[in-house]
Amino acid sequence: MAKTEFHERLAGYRAERGLTQTQMAEKLGISRSTYANYEVGKRTPDLWMLIKIADVFTCSLDELVGRDTAISNTETVCPTVVRETASSYGPSIGREPMSGNPSTMREYMSGYYAELQTEKLNRPNSLERRRCRREKKGLGKGLAIGEQDFRKLRELGGYYVDKTMLVEQFLDSYENVVLITRPRRFGKTLNMSMMAEFLDCTKDAEKIFEGTAIAQTETWEDRNQYPVVYLSFLNVKGDVEKGFWGWLVNVLLAEYERYRFAWESGQVSEACRKSVEQLLEVLWEIKSGEIQKKYDITGAIQLLCQVLEEYFEQKVFLLIDEYDTPFIAANVGGYFEEIRGVLAQLLSSALKGNPYLDKAFLTGIQRVAKENIFSGLNNLLVSTVNDAEYAQFFGFTEEETAELLNYYHLELTEEVRQMYDGYHIGDVDLYNPWSICMYALRKRLDPFWVNTSENSMICNAMDHCGEDFREDYEQLIEMGTVTTKVELESSFYEEASTASLWGLLINAGMVTVKEKTDRGMCKIRIPNHEVGRAFEDLTAHHLGVSGSKLSQLGDTLCLEKLDVFADVYRRILLELPSYHDLKDENSYHMMVLGMCSCLYGEYEIKSNRESGKGRSDLILKNMTGKYAHYILEFKYTKEESQNLTGLAEEAIRQVKEKRYDAGMKGKIFYIGLAHRGKEAEVVWEEV
Repeated sequence: MAKTEFHERLAGYRAERGLTQTQMAEKLGISRSTYANYEVGKRTPDLWMLIKIADVFTCSLDELVGRDTAISNTETVCPTVVRETASSYGPSIGREPMSGNPSTMREYMSGYYAELQTEKLNRPNSLERRRCRREKKGLGKGLAIGEQDFRKLRELGGYYVDKTMLVEQFLDSYENVVLITRPRRFGKTLNMSMMAEFLDCTKDAEKIFEGTAIAQTETWEDRNQYPVVYLSFLNVKGDVEKGFWGWLVNVLLAEYERYRFAWESGQVSEACRKSVEQLLEVLWEIKSGEIQKKYDITGAIQLLCQVLEEYFEQKVFLLIDEYDTPFIAANVGGYFEEIRGVLAQLLSSALKGNPYLDKAFLTGIQRVAKENIFSGLNNLLVSTVNDAEYAQFFGFTEEETAELLNYYHLELTEEVRQMYDGYHIGDVDLYNPWSICMYALRKRLDPFWVNTSENSMICNAMDHCGEDFREDYEQLIEMGTVTTKVELESSFYEEASTASLWGLLINAGMVTVKEKTDRGMCKIRIPNHEVGRAFEDLTAHHLGVSGSKLSQLGDTLCLEKLDVFADVYRRILLELPSYHDLKDENSYHMMVLGMCSCLYGEYEIKSNRESGKGRSDLILKNMTGKYAHYILEFKYTKEESQNLTGLAEEAIRQVKEKRYDAGMKGKIFYIGLAHRGKEAEVVWEEV
């Protein structure tokens, strides 16, 4: 239907009957601006609204839309209009017209939309055509890297690790509100999309769930039975407050627009409809830059739940993905205090005392405990990385990983395990899905996992940490593990402490819990070599040096360019900030130990360990056989008259005399490092 044809006809019919736009809006039960948008083509009425307009004009739908009735004498509604006005979700529950038998019309509308949806699903789309081409070529299932839309993934025929039983566990649970905290790249968004496709009564899940585990259960009968509000806060962030509110408004507007047919249908109360119209005006004002209006949106989610409960006559399921991303972004961006109240109230009103809510499922990185979002909720389950509930649904298990790799003609070797394994969530050992899929695609053992979003917040937190954290951090780099107190029940920016900072590192996936001990103590470790390498930037920040120089320092050792190593080392010393008091040998020792994070996975790092006839300062023992071993000995003097070169040579003599290289085979370099303040001399000897 061309805009000029229908929308000009609409204005013409109104003028012929001597009605103003305001009068038409009143007769239709909508705002004047909404109706005006119909006539100018900014909006297109859905089928229910077309019926109401036809009733006002006392004409048929065919006449209203300019359809030739000779095309088909069996169709009483215009499918062209429907296809243009119906969303991609295709409402499957009928709506009563203003005239006629309500039950008969509801049955008719339900059947019509079901047929329409079936027609759409049976019509091959571009994704299905691409899938068919792959199948004809014998290419098998492709890896849709980073695809977070469940429907798209299934229609494309991509490889899917079946997590559909998550839906059954959620439906069968007694908790009204479930919060899952997991690191990024662990499948949270894909799982939420999958749940929305299964639960939402405006969708049709049958085809895209073919062959899945849940399709073989009694829960299958519950598919597409519930009104669902699905919000993703994944992109609700920004460097400044204005950008943040723009993204938040976009998310809310999109979900309201998806359900326009409900609040324009006449099936909701007049008070509810007017509240929606007022809210939308506020949202558009915020979107246009008038952010002073932001305090009027705190009830936006609950209001949409009310619309759906009145329209569908059943309570609503609420799904919110990455609910804490706005809080993290605001903290990093420096406008946390400006947004915290409104955002907390928006979520709190949706979850607590919401009479239109059936169940809610939220995902995020960490629990926001002190913003009154979850307080007072009796039926709340918070599943952290320490809890067993839902553990197997986020991340790949050993079996799932082996099956995926085998499909792509790869093996789950010990080398692969060392690189990507090591996460312990609840009582399950898991792999990062992103890393495994990238390895299957590229077929090389590279560090694919990145965590830039959380790194910014972690770096900010490390700037305010105490000496106890610094000591634990350096032990973690040295040993790969440390036992410390961990706080997972609140976020660092709510309660800044060493325990909550370690909790942030766990929630972000930088470390994992190896063992829980008493009184909130946990033995934590770097999960694998891939993540170990991701510590490079954190360590550089911790030391206050350039990350590129830190990486360069490690590269020079791997390449055996000791002259470059010495030069880079001296330059790093000059860049060190004042808080590093270089007052003894141990000061330099601990600094270099931190630098060794860039060698994680290539070298076993031994600091102050018994070796030979004494205790060595630092041993870098290559584990791959590709590179040389290194023994580093540190010396320090305050005396201006003492020769630093001679002192460095003395360090090498000590390595030889004490036989620190006992048991080591292959090429070995002895490195002596002598210091006075920020001056340094480096000498070395190959063995």
